[in-house]
Amino acid sequence: MEPRYDTLFYDGQCPLCAKEIRTLRKLQRGNLIFADIHEQRDGSGNLPSHETLLRRLHLMTWTGEWVIGLPANVRAWSHTPYGFLFKPLLWPGIFQIASRIYGRWADKRYERKYACAFGDNEAA
Repeated sequence: MEPRYDTLFYDGQCPLCAKEIRTLRKLQRGNLIFADIHEQRDGSGNLPSHETLLRRLHLMTWTGEWVIGLPANVRAWSHTPYGFLFKPLLWPGIFQIASRIYGRWADKRYERKYACAFGDNEAA
Protein backbone atom coordinates (compact mmCIF):
# COMPACT_ATOMS: atom_id res chain seq x y z
CA MET A 1 0.00 0.00 0.00
CA GLU A 2 1.32 3.42 -1.01
CA PRO A 3 1.86 5.95 1.82
CA ARG A 4 -0.83 8.59 2.12
CA TYR A 5 0.51 12.00 3.06
CA ASP A 6 -1.52 15.19 3.38
CA THR A 7 0.33 18.50 3.01
CA LEU A 8 -0.55 21.44 5.24
CA PHE A 9 0.39 24.89 3.92
CA TYR A 10 0.96 27.31 6.78
CA ASP A 11 2.17 30.87 7.35
CA GLY A 12 5.64 30.50 8.84
CA GLN A 13 5.75 34.24 9.63
CA CYS A 14 2.67 34.15 11.87
CA PRO A 15 3.59 33.52 15.53
CA LEU A 16 0.21 31.96 16.35
CA CYS A 17 0.36 29.72 13.26
CA ALA A 18 3.95 28.71 14.05
CA LYS A 19 2.94 27.72 17.58
CA GLU A 20 0.12 25.51 16.31
CA ILE A 21 2.43 23.95 13.70
CA ARG A 22 5.02 23.12 16.38
CA THR A 23 2.29 21.37 18.36
CA LEU A 24 1.01 19.51 15.29
CA ARG A 25 4.55 18.40 14.39
CA LYS A 26 5.01 16.91 17.87
CA LEU A 27 1.64 15.16 17.94
CA GLN A 28 1.14 14.00 14.35
CA ARG A 29 1.55 10.36 13.44
CA GLY A 30 4.00 10.89 10.57
CA ASN A 31 1.68 11.26 7.58
CA LEU A 32 1.31 15.04 7.55
CA ILE A 33 3.79 17.16 5.60
CA PHE A 34 4.26 20.81 6.58
CA ALA A 35 4.93 23.41 3.89
CA ASP A 36 5.71 27.01 4.81
CA ILE A 37 3.94 29.21 2.26
CA HIS A 38 6.87 31.63 2.20
CA GLU A 39 9.20 28.85 1.04
CA GLN A 40 6.99 27.93 -1.95
CA ARG A 41 7.54 29.44 -5.38
CA ASP A 42 4.50 31.54 -6.28
CA GLY A 43 2.68 30.05 -9.26
CA SER A 44 4.50 26.72 -9.08
CA GLY A 45 2.67 23.55 -10.00
CA ASN A 46 -0.96 23.43 -9.01
CA LEU A 47 -0.49 25.69 -5.97
CA PRO A 48 -2.79 28.65 -5.45
CA SER A 49 -1.10 32.07 -5.24
CA HIS A 50 0.69 33.08 -2.04
CA GLU A 51 -2.07 35.58 -1.35
CA THR A 52 -4.73 32.88 -1.59
CA LEU A 53 -2.73 30.51 0.62
CA LEU A 54 -2.22 33.25 3.23
CA ARG A 55 -5.90 34.20 3.40
CA ARG A 56 -7.07 30.77 4.59
CA LEU A 57 -5.42 27.59 5.82
CA HIS A 58 -4.95 25.14 2.93
CA LEU A 59 -4.36 21.41 3.06
CA MET A 60 -3.79 19.24 0.01
CA THR A 61 -4.90 15.66 0.57
CA TRP A 62 -2.91 12.67 -0.60
CA THR A 63 -5.38 12.41 -3.52
CA GLY A 64 -4.68 16.01 -4.63
CA GLU A 65 -7.94 17.48 -3.30
CA TRP A 66 -7.76 20.91 -1.63
CA VAL A 67 -9.35 21.36 1.81
CA ILE A 68 -9.59 25.00 2.88
CA GLY A 69 -10.28 26.92 6.08
CA LEU A 70 -11.82 25.27 9.11
CA PRO A 71 -12.10 21.84 7.41
CA ALA A 72 -8.34 22.02 6.67
CA ASN A 73 -7.63 22.63 10.35
CA VAL A 74 -9.85 19.71 11.38
CA ARG A 75 -8.20 17.42 8.83
CA ALA A 76 -4.71 18.45 9.99
CA TRP A 77 -5.62 17.66 13.60
CA SER A 78 -7.07 14.31 12.47
CA HIS A 79 -3.43 13.26 11.99
CA THR A 80 -3.00 13.42 15.78
CA PRO A 81 -4.48 11.41 18.65
CA TYR A 82 -6.65 14.47 19.45
CA GLY A 83 -8.38 14.73 16.08
CA PHE A 84 -11.66 13.47 17.49
CA LEU A 85 -11.89 16.66 19.58
CA PHE A 86 -12.04 18.77 16.40
CA LYS A 87 -14.56 16.68 14.41
CA PRO A 88 -17.64 18.30 16.05
CA LEU A 89 -16.60 21.58 14.37
CA LEU A 90 -17.80 19.99 11.10
CA TRP A 91 -21.27 19.07 12.40
CA PRO A 92 -24.19 20.99 10.88
CA GLY A 93 -25.05 24.04 12.93
CA ILE A 94 -21.71 24.10 14.71
CA PHE A 95 -19.89 24.27 11.37
CA GLN A 96 -21.80 27.35 10.20
CA ILE A 97 -21.00 29.25 13.40
CA ALA A 98 -17.39 28.05 13.73
CA SER A 99 -16.74 28.71 10.03
CA ARG A 100 -17.98 32.32 10.33
CA ILE A 101 -15.78 32.88 13.39
CA TYR A 102 -12.77 31.34 11.63
CA GLY A 103 -13.45 33.45 8.51
CA ARG A 104 -13.58 36.70 10.46
CA TRP A 105 -10.42 35.83 12.36
CA ALA A 106 -8.58 34.84 9.16
CA ASP A 107 -9.68 38.02 7.37
CA LYS A 108 -8.51 40.25 10.23
CA ARG A 109 -5.20 38.39 10.54
CA TYR A 110 -4.57 38.73 6.81
CA GLU A 111 -5.54 42.41 6.70
CA ARG A 112 -3.28 43.26 9.65
CA LYS A 113 -0.29 41.39 8.32
CA TYR A 114 -0.45 41.30 4.51
CA ALA A 115 -2.98 43.70 2.96
CA CYS A 116 -0.34 46.29 2.04
CA ALA A 117 2.12 43.68 0.80
CA PHE A 118 -0.29 42.47 -1.88
CA GLY A 119 -1.85 45.86 -2.59
CA ASP A 120 -5.22 44.84 -1.21
CA ASN A 121 -6.75 47.99 0.23
CA GLU A 122 -10.28 46.69 0.60
CA ALA A 123 -11.62 45.78 4.02
CA ALA A 124 -12.75 42.20 4.34
